[in-house]
Amino acid sequence: MVQSLPPQADPRIRPATHDDIPAILGLIRELAIYEKAEHEAQATPAQLDTALFGDRPTVYAIVAAETPGGPVVGFALYFLNFSTWLGVNGIYLEDLYVQEDRRGTGLGKALLQTLAQIAVTRGYGRVEWSVLTWNTPSIGFYESIGARAQDEWQTMRLTGAALADFGR
Repeated sequence: MVQSLPPQADPRIRPATHDDIPAILGLIRELAIYEKAEHEAQATPAQLDTALFGDRPTVYAIVAAETPGGPVVGFALYFLNFSTWLGVNGIYLEDLYVQEDRRGTGLGKALLQTLAQIAVTRGYGRVEWSVLTWNTPSIGFYESIGARAQDEWQTMRLTGAALADFGR
């Protein structure tokens, strides 16, 4: 199911389609290289297709092109979360990436602004994400649009063998 975007969305941003899966996977791998974790990028086309377009999608994606209809050069992949305190959904941005030679063109900002527009239009209470502490260019960009670090929270993760052991 392809979600529609708010009418004020930047025309360079559109919902992802099945045909975008190879481009998105390529961008995911570029992001993994940038984050020095290429070995961790293991998603397959089938997994992404099921997550985005299966009978019960669990994630959503929007893509960016320099010109409407042009090749995909950036993406944002997100899912809904829920705030028990606010009593409404929010958006959790899992990944945001624009190819290095396309940065500075406003596409990253347009992707984030589109997510904010989706949140506002649908009555969601927040958009949140994580950023690596060494990624100072991104942190500076996020702060420039009004985002603030949540220093009092620490991300916890249960994965791999620890998840398997605990989940038995």
